[in-house]
Amino acid sequence: MVVESAAEDDGMMVVSARSAAERRPCPLCGRFSGRVHSRYVRTIADLPCAGRKVRLRLTARRFVCEATSCRRRIFGERFEDKVVAERSRRTSRLECLVHHLGLALGGRPAAGFAKRLMVPVSNDTLLRVVRKRAKLPEAPLNVIGIDDWAWRRNHRYGSIVCDLEQRRIVALLPDREIATVHAWLAGHPQIAVVSRDRGGGYGEAATKALPDAVQVADRWHLMENASSAFLDAVRKSMRSIQTAIGAATINPDLLTCAEKLQYEGYLRREEMNAVIAGLASDSVPIKEIVRRTGHSRKLVRQVIRGERTDVFRIRQSSLEAHMPMLDDMWNAGCRNGAELWQRLQVKGFRGSLRVVGEWATCRRRAERASDQQLRRVPSARTIAHLMTTARDHLSRSDTVTMAAIEAGVPMLVEARSL
Repeated sequence: MVVESAAEDDGMMVVSARSAAERRPCPLCGRFSGRVHSRYVRTIADLPCAGRKVRLRLTARRFVCEATSCRRRIFGERFEDKVVAERSRRTSRLECLVHHLGLALGGRPAAGFAKRLMVPVSNDTLLRVVRKRAKLPEAPLNVIGIDDWAWRRNHRYGSIVCDLEQRRIVALLPDREIATVHAWLAGHPQIAVVSRDRGGGYGEAATKALPDAVQVADRWHLMENASSAFLDAVRKSMRSIQTAIGAATINPDLLTCAEKLQYEGYLRREEMNAVIAGLASDSVPIKEIVRRTGHSRKLVRQVIRGERTDVFRIRQSSLEAHMPMLDDMWNAGCRNGAELWQRLQVKGFRGSLRVVGEWATCRRRAERASDQQLRRVPSARTIAHLMTTARDHLSRSDTVTMAAIEAGVPMLVEARSL
């Protein structure tokens, strides 16, 4: 290294330096190049000097690789690891000090001691350095999980392999082709369990490479399948739910304008559903029902399965991300919609006053649970969500509604347990 200048700036020593080497090797092909493309400055923290912080301004160069067969046309200058590691913001000797502080004192105590040493680092940084330098034991693979990941979404995908016992990444494969996965799995015959998605590619590769290994569905797909099955059970039970909570008939005088429009559409759907259900009860094939009624095959199947019985549709609200904050302010005694809206704006809410005002009105009605309110049946998705939510997190009216549903439709309670 060649030191070009040293100056003091606001109580901090700034040292400008550069590499003395005229040629640098390409990190990909190893060929030396002296053709400079451009320069840039790296700001590196160094050990303190005389009670003052030290910043090292390294002028790094970009070189042009002159090898015609090399894929990397331009590469950045690498310094020796004993000076500063690649992409590091601390010199190697400062990194070593941070590492030993983290080993000796841990996270927060080491951060306080490092501040007194004029080496300000956070407790998270200290623990991160310790983890990075720790050498994990190379235990044999027994249970792995394999799935795809995107180099570039919808264009190029690779495969990721994780050790599910030690919770760490084992390998990143360049693609998700069966031959690539098969070659990697064949090199690890000790694997006993393979967790994968429902795609056939990974299953075929695992069957060929590890015929004795057990293949299981991963946790996310198990939860997704269970949630879809429970939602389907709720949709098929909507008529029983309406009867259970006394909503077989709805009083239009209690509905808002938007709910009246939805209720009128529901009545029209009920007439169509009755026609389709009557034809299905007479053992008319689905293809013939489609021809007679003019509706799509998908719609006819939904009606026969009992999936088109929702009265009101619940939209996703812009307040979803701010619900915990709203609940806290409401429980603290703030019940005015305008005041709630002003407080939310300070916290970053970009919605209108009308949205918050309607939420406050619905919250007041929810706290006055009555038989008239129980007559409004939520959507199937909302019911599935409320039935799988802890009772401590439900409002009073939602709790009463769920109790009525569980008492009137015990089949859903069994489905939820399953």
